[in-house]
Amino acid sequence: MRMRSPARSVVAVLCVVVLSGCATSGSLTAGNLTNVELSGANFRVVATDVGGQASAGYIIGITAPLGSRMQTVAVARVDGTGQLYREALEDLWANFRAEHGGTEGRSLALANVRFDSEALNLFVYTASTVSVRADVIEFVP
Repeated sequence: MRMRSPARSVVAVLCVVVLSGCATSGSLTAGNLTNVELSGANFRVVATDVGGQASAGYIIGITAPLGSRMQTVAVARVDGTGQLYREALEDLWANFRAEHGGTEGRSLALANVRFDSEALNLFVYTASTVSVRADVIEFVP
């Protein structure tokens, strides 16, 4: 009967760890079509260039921003939830409320929305950050 070498066991464990890691595309592929007439006096600009940001950190992996997507392949996430676009928009609205009051009962919309992404790749750690900036308009009667 032949016994396994410790090196084979270590390689097998490493393969299982790497292959059972996490991957996320962080893709913002939502399609939304709303026609709103902004040529009359039916709106006012409440705030310009309001921003929000979200980040996630991973160990032993790589992150690459690919246009409107953020692609990460890593062993495990150690920081953040990985839902960067949702969290960045939530942060934008929290920043708006802190400076301009509540949003409840108001007819608000985002205009001129811009997304930015950034990746940090180190040997054992990778991080992805998504930033969003927009103008906030309020519809008035």
